[in-house]
Amino acid sequence: MELHDVWFVLIAVLWTGYFFLEGFDFGVGVLTRLLGRDRRERRVLINTIGPVWDGNEVWLLTAVGATFAAFPDWYATLLSGFYLPLLLILVCLILRGLAFEYRAKRSEERWQTNWERAIFWCSLLPSFLWGMAFANIVRGVAIDAGKEYTGGLLDLVNPYALLGGATTLALFTFHGAVFTALKTVGDIRVRARALAVRLGSAAAVLAVVFLGWTQLDRGDAATLVALAGAAGALLAAVRAIAAGREGWSFAFSGATVVAVVALLFLALYPNVMPSTLHPDWSLTVSNSSSSDYTLTIMTWLAALATPLVLLYQGWTYWVFRKRIGTQHIADDASPQEPART
Repeated sequence: MELHDVWFVLIAVLWTGYFFLEGFDFGVGVLTRLLGRDRRERRVLINTIGPVWDGNEVWLLTAVGATFAAFPDWYATLLSGFYLPLLLILVCLILRGLAFEYRAKRSEERWQTNWERAIFWCSLLPSFLWGMAFANIVRGVAIDAGKEYTGGLLDLVNPYALLGGATTLALFTFHGAVFTALKTVGDIRVRARALAVRLGSAAAVLAVVFLGWTQLDRGDAATLVALAGAAGALLAAVRAIAAGREGWSFAFSGATVVAVVALLFLALYPNVMPSTLHPDWSLTVSNSSSSDYTLTIMTWLAALATPLVLLYQGWTYWVFRKRIGTQHIADDASPQEPART
């Protein structure tokens, strides 16, 4: 296997880790308006992801940085062609981070409600837009012989991309509902279970259509295996949460996300961005990669740094592993004594 193939796999792993981890905290953000009945319950939901959301975003930074270093042409074409959707995602991530940090700085209801709305919308929009972006990458976009995107914004808004966005939104929200049930106690846990069953059923319908479309259009034996794995894991996740087995359900919902991302990257390879104008103009792992020398240095650095990052993030999840409920939330938050978020 050539080094550029290795780095395609590593970038796929980074995106998989990002969607596995950020997927559930996006889902929890969406649930702040769907599941939380009052300020106290919304604070419970926010506190389930408060210690980990920023660490989850490290995977995104690493994936983008690795793409820039390993496949500069892919990076340049992707960020220039998808400029407006990716800019909107970036703005949402910035506002979402501000909302987590500033929501509890003042105790006024209007102040906290506005930041909670920001968490909701800035979780919902990226969940949808990431699905649209990856659906367009797999489907192909208008790339000319100079490796430049020649389409417009409306070219990215097509039925397949919209379906991809709806699928990731549903999957992430289901993933978040399962995580909420795993991390909470009391009535909110019971309602999270019930909502997760409904969300899982909706996600299953969308996923079957989207992944089936992908399989028919660009699939092979490997993607068929991934499709079967995604379907089986999603079904197992729904059955497990219905039975009250949150730990197993979270493992299976995470496996669903992993299988979906694997299917998309398998359908994409050996391309990194197919051209709809001419097949010879597609960006591939070979014609868009950096030199072997660059990739070799990157490989050694990744081998040294990755275990440390995994150990630190694993330790964070272990430290904050306990369940929380409304009884753990103070009656009110003040600027002098902000609530934990």
